Formats: sequence, structure tokens, C-alpha cells
Amino acid sequence: MGVAGPAGTKSAPGTIFAQPWWLDAVAPGAWDEVVVENAGVVLARLPYVARRRRGFNSLVMPPLTQHLGPWLHSAGGKNLNRLADEKRLMTALIDGLPTFDEFEQNFHHSVSNWLPFRWRGFEQTTRYTYVLEQLADLDAVWRGLRENIRREVRKATKTVVARDSSSVDAFLDLNEKTFIRQGLRLPYGRDLVSRLDQACAEQGCRRILLAEDAQGQLHAGVYIIWDTQAAYYLMGGADPDLRGSGATSLLLWEAIQFAATVTQTFDFEGSMIEAVERFFRAFGASQRPYFQVSKITSPLLKMYGDIRSWPRLWRRGRTE
Repeated sequence: MGVAGPAGTKSAPGTIFAQPWWLDAVAPGAWDEVVVENAGVVLARLPYVARRRRGFNSLVMPPLTQHLGPWLHSAGGKNLNRLADEKRLMTALIDGLPTFDEFEQNFHHSVSNWLPFRWRGFEQTTRYTYVLEQLADLDAVWRGLRENIRREVRKATKTVVARDSSSVDAFLDLNEKTFIRQGLRLPYGRDLVSRLDQACAEQGCRRILLAEDAQGQLHAGVYIIWDTQAAYYLMGGADPDLRGSGATSLLLWEAIQFAATVTQTFDFEGSMIEAVERFFRAFGASQRPYFQVSKITSPLLKMYGDIRSWPRLWRRGRTE
């Protein structure tokens, strides 16, 4: 068994977010990976993105990437043997990481064991996504939608038409409006999205859906990607002046129906925002916890983090 650098192949074990072509698009020249292999067979891999932030060496999540974390070859067998293998492989991945001041990654929700990271001083926060696990029976999926979502879908069909688009710029205009409505800036550059869109188009694994009315107004847009295991609701957006049309619900239902033709599950990518979580849950998706795993090794960075928490702790003390 050995630890190597980038595999240098066009495809690699793991989800779409861990593929070399994806990482080339979202973090060009900034990503690498630890690979554990035996006799040329990949047993485990852990991609990471290295950034210089605030003067510190950081291994962090790249933009528009739901998860990275470890991929492990499953050998099956007895549970005690599987857990022993996981410990050995994860430990090898951790040991293969470069020196860092801070580390933060989201693991895929299928990773249920993070103890080897805990034993090496990492911490974790539990986050959530929502997943439609069975797409084969779309009638059952439709029945599983909350009534208000079904009502919005029906209403939207009277106002707008869902159509495919090859224009990422038209989609981004809607996407940006969603952030502007919340008083926020677009959290990623348009050049980055264009680069990622081109890569996904070349791989044949993305679809842009726009909702347009008879006057040519665009009400909403969704951007989905997929691999053999899941489709992901990567981005969405809506015109705040036209939000009452139900167009977003219609587009997501169209995206779910399409996903059933190309993959096995539909991942809404989750949200810790209450209103967004409520909307995703209304599609009948199952809640799936996933780990956000982190570690700070720099004493200075730890002190910086502690200082930043002082105002929050002071406010809490004033209200308790």
C-alpha cells in the first residue's frame, strides 16, 4: 500500500465534485489529492484545495462544490473488518495531507464514520441535505410533494413554460437577482461559473432550465448537474418581481423528472437557512446528515478565531 499524488486520469472514484475535470474548473492549479493504492488499485482518495487565506495555509472547499472528503473502496465483509479498514485508510489519507494551518471540508452524506479524523484532532459540525432516494416511480414522488408545491406547479403551467437553455449568462442574471434581493453579492465570479459550465457541458452532465412567460419574461431558472448516483440542484434563481408565479417549483419538478432518466437520486444540496430547508422538505425528500470536518493547527489562527467569537459571547451573556 502506498500514498501517491494526483492520479492524472480523466475520471476517478468519487462523486462529480471529486472529479479532476471538476476541480480543474473550480480550483485551477490549486487542487491536489492524496491517493492510497495497492498494486495499482485505488483504495482511497482525498482531494483538497489549497489556498493562502489571511496569511495562512488553508485546505478548504472550492466554490460551487457541495462536498469533497474521503472516498473509500468498500471491501464488504464483517462490520469489524470494515471499520478497521476505514481507520487504516482514513489515517493514511490524513497522513498524506500537506502541512496546513486550517482544514475544512464537507463530507458526502454516505460517510458515516469520521472517528479516524477525530482521533487526529479534527472536529465536526453536523449539517443537512435533502435527498429524493427513489426516482423510479415518479407518480409516488409526485404524491410525496406537499400540496402547496403541487398547487404551485399547476399554477405555474398556466403562466410560464419550462425550456432548456444553453445560456449560462441568462441563468446567472436570475441567480444574481436572488442574492441582490437578500442584500448580498454573487458569491462566485461569473468567469468561474462560465468555466465550470463549459466543463460540465463537455462532460454532458448539466442542464439549465428557465421558466419564460408569453411576454418573454424570465421568471426563474435552475441549474442541475449529475453523475451515475445523483443529480444535484447546484444553483437557482428567480426574478423577485415574479416570484408569485410558482415557476421555481415547476422547474424543480421538471428537473426531478429529468433526473429520473439519467441517475438514481436527486440531491437538493441542503441548506441551514430555515425558509430554504422548509421549501426543500416540501418536495418529500429525506433528510440526510453530513459532516463538516475541520481543524486549526496554527495557534495564531486559533487566537484569531477566539477573538472573533468574543462579541457573540458577550451578546449571549447580556441576554441570558
